[in-house]
Amino acid sequence: MKRILQQPLLYLALLVTGCTATREAREVQQIPSPQSLPITPATTEANYITQVVQRVGSSVVRIDSTRTVKTSSARGLESFFGEQVPNIEQVQRGIGSGFITSNDGIIYTNAHVVADADNVSVVLKDGRRFQGNVVGVDRVTDVAVVKIKATGLPSASLGNSDNLLPGEWAIAIGNPLGLDNTVTHGIVSATQRSTADLGVPTERVDFIQTDAAINPGNSGGPLLNAAGEVIGMNTAIIQGAQGLGFAIPINTARRITAQLIAKGQVDHPYIGVQMAQLSPDIRAKINQSDTGLKINQDTGVIILALVRNSPAARGGLRPGDIIESINGVAIKDIRQVQQLLEATKIGAPWQIIVNRNGRKQAIALTPEALPTKEPT
Repeated sequence: MKRILQQPLLYLALLVTGCTATREAREVQQIPSPQSLPITPATTEANYITQVVQRVGSSVVRIDSTRTVKTSSARGLESFFGEQVPNIEQVQRGIGSGFITSNDGIIYTNAHVVADADNVSVVLKDGRRFQGNVVGVDRVTDVAVVKIKATGLPSASLGNSDNLLPGEWAIAIGNPLGLDNTVTHGIVSATQRSTADLGVPTERVDFIQTDAAINPGNSGGPLLNAAGEVIGMNTAIIQGAQGLGFAIPINTARRITAQLIAKGQVDHPYIGVQMAQLSPDIRAKINQSDTGLKINQDTGVIILALVRNSPAARGGLRPGDIIESINGVAIKDIRQVQQLLEATKIGAPWQIIVNRNGRKQAIALTPEALPTKEPT
């Protein structure tokens, strides 16, 4: 099952070709690390990709899920049942990917692959099938953990996504469109792509962008670096774009899965504000709107709205406030606010300095757990 963002889609296919003389092949095998690989020869690229796939591929799994949904689409039966049209049960089937992170059967995948599933089945590369138990699901970051009863399983090594740079090699393995253990290759195109950039503002993730082909069914599979370490969890494609795939940084996934394994859920800090990044264009739109707000600067983070009875509303924040600092940290963009919030313990106090109509104002508030359904 693959979540597709609502924009046009064009899949990128990668074809790696080439042949190597015996001497050249022997030289490739002697290369000590991916960092020293020459970039131009296609033979060298194919060699290191093959090595990574051979080492990690057996830890990538296919996840089959089914869920039963009830619909009231029995059109034409109203004359028999009146307003009491019976519900019809439909079974939805989905295919996603995942990767084993411990030899006793812990598997990382996307939340949307297994959320609300009645049955989860995990298929290993060698064909063995196991019943999957969903340990926990976090819809906010789209991360989930599945456990199977097995030992001695191959597992993937987790890397460090905080050190990624655009231009590094990226390898995706998964089950796109049901084609098991498909490998695609590209580079890290960008890091820290915000959810606002992708039109999914409910998810608190700064995505890795890659041009390695990620298609429906790749969800939950690993994005690997040249050393064969997992640097991200493949999760989304933009419909209609050429070579645009996205992955959840593995450091984020590791932090979320640790909480899911420990207690089955993740408590995300929440203050209840809608923010915007100021720019000359945003400033002009705000000043020309009927909100009554008049902004005199082109940079910073502005509060646009507050959730009723939220920590921010009770603490005294107002629409039009421009955040200058949080707990002594100067604020320049929305990403800083989101990162500070995710790093905050629920119940830890926040001291916020805002610019309100040209004057500094101190605000004290206490983040709470993100409600299951935000109040209106």
